[in-house]
Amino acid sequence: MSVSIRLSRGGAKKRPYYKIVVSNSRAPRDGKYLEQVGTYNPILAKDDENRVRLVEDRVRYWLGVGAQPTDRVARLLDKAGIKERAATVNAKKGEPGQKAKDRAEERAEKLREAEEAAAAAAAAPAAEEAPAEAAAEESTEA
Repeated sequence: MSVSIRLSRGGAKKRPYYKIVVSNSRAPRDGKYLEQVGTYNPILAKDDENRVRLVEDRVRYWLGVGAQPTDRVARLLDKAGIKERAATVNAKKGEPGQKAKDRAEERAEKLREAEEAAAAAAAAPAAEEAPAEAAAEESTEA
């Protein structure tokens, strides 16, 4: 049986309150668990001492017998100094999605076309003036 340390949700709608429990990994989130080893109240301020409460010796025992914490619980344990968690790097986190990239590409293309049209419009009057000047020079010579 694989054992995990995870959060079990309680509380009212839009007022979450979690128990930190040790349970069979196949059991439902809010179902039967082996032992409750702490609580987590995300509504409280981050610096509040009652936000996370752990029974450290029981957590250490379950980690010692092979229980695997979920990502959120691992973060809480790392902050409490119980278990070291390796930092993860998500290089694509700040990267925009595919549709945003497509929109930016379309905007750049429209801007490029507008600049080309403006350059062509600026060059067209200059081209019209050149033949007129040449015709004026020919008429003065004649």
